[in-house]
Amino acid sequence: MEDIVVLDQVSKSHKDFRLNSVSFTVKRGYIHGFIGRNGAGKTTTIKLMMNLIEPDAGSIRIFGLDHREHEKEIKQRIGFVYADNCFYDDLTLEAMSRIVARCYRNWDERAYRRYLKILDLPPKKKIKHLSKGMKTKYAIALALSHNADLIVMDEPTSGLDPVVRREILDVLTDVIQDEEKTVFFSTHITSDLEQVADYITFIHDGSIRFSQPKDEIFEKYTLVKGGLDLLDADTRRLFVGVREHSYGFEGLTDRPTEVRRLFRDQAIYEKPTLDEIMVYTIKFGNDAARGETAR
Repeated sequence: MEDIVVLDQVSKSHKDFRLNSVSFTVKRGYIHGFIGRNGAGKTTTIKLMMNLIEPDAGSIRIFGLDHREHEKEIKQRIGFVYADNCFYDDLTLEAMSRIVARCYRNWDERAYRRYLKILDLPPKKKIKHLSKGMKTKYAIALALSHNADLIVMDEPTSGLDPVVRREILDVLTDVIQDEEKTVFFSTHITSDLEQVADYITFIHDGSIRFSQPKDEIFEKYTLVKGGLDLLDADTRRLFVGVREHSYGFEGLTDRPTEVRRLFRDQAIYEKPTLDEIMVYTIKFGNDAARGETAR
C-alpha cells in the first residue's frame, strides 16, 4: 500500500505547547482518523502538513514530495475542509464556486453539481443564510470537486447534528470506494470514526500514542469490570488506566490475555469504544508506574 502522507520526527514549539517528534503514515485508499482531545496537537499537525506553519525539526512528504518544495503541486491534489470555513458571506454558492474553480486546474463542474444535489445544497442561496451544517457540506462539496487525491478535514463534524454528520460520513465512504482517494479526518467525535475509519492515529499532549489499523486497536484493548478485591499492586500494572468506584472498578488493558488468565470469570470483559480508550489513557492513565489509580 502506497504511503500518501509521511511525517517523520516532526516537532514544533509555540508558547506553552510542543509537538514532540510526531511520526505516522497515511495509506492510499483509506479513511484515516486523527483523534485526541482539544489542544492535543491535531490542528497544529494539520497546519504543518498544509505548510501553514513551519516545523522546528523533522520532515513531511505528501505524494512522495517534500511538502514545502512542492507546495503548489501538492495543494492542487488536496481538498481541505476547515472547522471554520472562510467564505464571502454575501455571495451565493454558485458565485463562490466560480472563484474556487479558478484555483484548481482539474476543477470538475459536473462533479460539483452532483455533490450539490447529493448534499441538498441550493446554488442560488447566499452563504450568509446557510446553517453551520450547510456551510460544512458546501466546503466538502468544493473539496471533492477538483479530483483531489487527498481530502484533509479538520473537525468537520464538530457542532453538527447527527443527521448532517451521517450525510457527511456517507459521502466520505463513497469517495474512497475506488481505492484511489484518501481521507485524513481529524476529530474529537470518535463515534464518527468508529463507523467509517480504517486507520486511527491518537495524539495526546503533542505525542503520538498509537497509529494503526482500527481493527487492530479493538483487538489490542479490552475493557474489564470487576470487584476491587481483584486489584493489587501486580494486577494494576496490567492496565492502561483504572477507575475505581464504591461497587468495583473498570479498567482498560492492552494485555487482555494475561488479565483473562488471572481473573477468569470473576470479571466482565467488553470491547471498548475509541472514546473509552482515549478517556482511560488520558484521565485514568497509569502514567507513573502503570499501577497508580486515578480517582
